[in-house]
Amino acid sequence: ICEELRQAKEEWEAVEEIQLDTAGLGGPCASAAPLISFNEALQYFRTADLGECRRKVQATVPRQGLAALLHFLFGPPRLQPQLQGERELALAMAQCPLDDNERVHMRILQTIYKKLTCSMLSCPRYGAHWEELGFQGMDPGTDLRGTGMLGLIQILFFVTDSQTLPLAQEIFKLSQHETQAPTTTPLLLQNFPFCIMSVNITRIVLQALREDRLSRECNRRQQVIAVLNDLYAAAFLQLYRLWKWQHKTIIDSGFLLKELELSTKKKPKQLLKSLEAYVAHSPAADTLLQLSPPPGSDTGKEINFMGICDLQVKLEGNTPLL
Repeated sequence: ICEELRQAKEEWEAVEEIQLDTAGLGGPCASAAPLISFNEALQYFRTADLGECRRKVQATVPRQGLAALLHFLFGPPRLQPQLQGERELALAMAQCPLDDNERVHMRILQTIYKKLTCSMLSCPRYGAHWEELGFQGMDPGTDLRGTGMLGLIQILFFVTDSQTLPLAQEIFKLSQHETQAPTTTPLLLQNFPFCIMSVNITRIVLQALREDRLSRECNRRQQVIAVLNDLYAAAFLQLYRLWKWQHKTIIDSGFLLKELELSTKKKPKQLLKSLEAYVAHSPAADTLLQLSPPPGSDTGKEINFMGICDLQVKLEGNTPLL
């Protein structure tokens, strides 16, 4: 039986991916393409012509007068010269739109879809299936305002890195959950748009980079994009814990994103240590298998799965859920 299963698996993997019929799905089907790794995608952007994107980059947050003086005297350290190129690459990717004619862009999109849905089939470029992943509409490209391809490549990192994939899967499951409140109040839906939340976290991390909040950690590790990715994962982990154990809903997302922005800018090292503890399965970490809820939370309530609702939410403040 094992030999038959092995042969069947080899035959299945050798079959060319089925091209789905896209009638009524909003656009042509993306061509079958192999999965892409984060490193391969990053190498593509390192060698791609991003001249037009680089010209749009606002490298730093403008400061004048006393604010500029205080930042110079008491602000975070400057990024070391040898790291400026990698910083500029990250900012340029954030200005790069999703391009249907770029095969690597489409492979990134297809890999994200397959990793989150555990599907072996390619999907159409446009369609309602993207809403199930937590985009607002049938075209993911319209949700990347302010983050560009950096928003997608951070999701790619999240779902392809062996250390963060379990976390990404748990967060994606939670984004489709509903749970009963600890009181007799009506059912509280805990579902949220996964990919839109991810894009907002990328925006927060990107702003922290522009404000030089990450320079100390980047200088220490002699890396920029790796620090951005780890901080993105750490921020998502923080949001996941708060959302799950404090029974948050989409109504709370604006407040949580503001809190997350403050933590990311003021305590990036603390967030990164939390991620390190999770990855190392430290007893001090709230691992995904044995999360320790905060005092007063209800751990006895059963969580039921459901599909993502079609959410169109406009939040107050400077960190809207797009």
